[in-house]
Amino acid sequence: MTVTFDRDDAQRSAGVLREERLQLQPAVPRGRGWAPAHIEVADLCGAECPDIGTVLKHLTTAQQIFDRLPPPAENRVAAFNSLYFTITDRVAQALRTADVRDKDFLELLDVEFAKRYFTALRLWGDDDTATPDAWEVLFRRAQDDRVTPLAAAMLGVNAHINHDLALALVSTWEQLGPPDEDEKHPDYLLVNKIFFEEIPPLRRRYSTPFQLTIDRLVGSLDDWSQRVLVSVTRAHAWEQAERLWALRDDPEDLDRALLVMDRASAYVGELLLVGDDLVNLGGKLLRGRRPDRDDDVTGR
Repeated sequence: MTVTFDRDDAQRSAGVLREERLQLQPAVPRGRGWAPAHIEVADLCGAECPDIGTVLKHLTTAQQIFDRLPPPAENRVAAFNSLYFTITDRVAQALRTADVRDKDFLELLDVEFAKRYFTALRLWGDDDTATPDAWEVLFRRAQDDRVTPLAAAMLGVNAHINHDLALALVSTWEQLGPPDEDEKHPDYLLVNKIFFEEIPPLRRRYSTPFQLTIDRLVGSLDDWSQRVLVSVTRAHAWEQAERLWALRDDPEDLDRALLVMDRASAYVGELLLVGDDLVNLGGKLLRGRRPDRDDDVTGR
């Protein structure tokens, strides 16, 4: 695959994306870390993760940790972690069936995918500015009860697919060899089917009463639209991975491409929160509740 890359344009784009993102979240508090569980998170993220069974064990431990962090039983990272466990468990089940053609590929991809999540958790816990911006959008709201659990779960999905998945694919190709350029790996597309089946019940699990009302009113339209979104974003991740693969021998170009990918994912995350704010504000107005000053959609 031939890639034309303009490093100066990439640098400019990264700067613009960061400035636009900061315009959307001026009031988000500074501060990093997983206190009072920073040691537990560090130990978890430093542990080896050789197979999908270990990934599930680590996600279970992470769930126990985040469920204890404030706000009690409602930490926003816990919402995403729960969703991630459900999808990963379905992938593990699929690996035991004849539906998977290349079990080595799919399991290694899942492991490399999970490593990016645990690395982001570790970096945030270490107060490391190398934490991907895409994950920072969620991590800064870990204790923010103005963010609905549904929005928090979607922030994690956004960071994991739009940022981490391409990196996981590249790492998998480095170990197993790149795929045929003319055919997407069928097992990669199999995961789309798992998302299609699991996202509707997961979305309803995390929805507020007002969000559930909207869900009932639109019928299957939101299920269909989210299936389209999953297909598009995962196809985009594959294409991003192919571009990164073509740049792998030029560290400077690769770094700038990674920066743009991260900044773009973070910007999408902030836009998701603006939409969440508008839905919450609409629900309050319909219930006759006067919006608080903190309900300003740009005031997170």
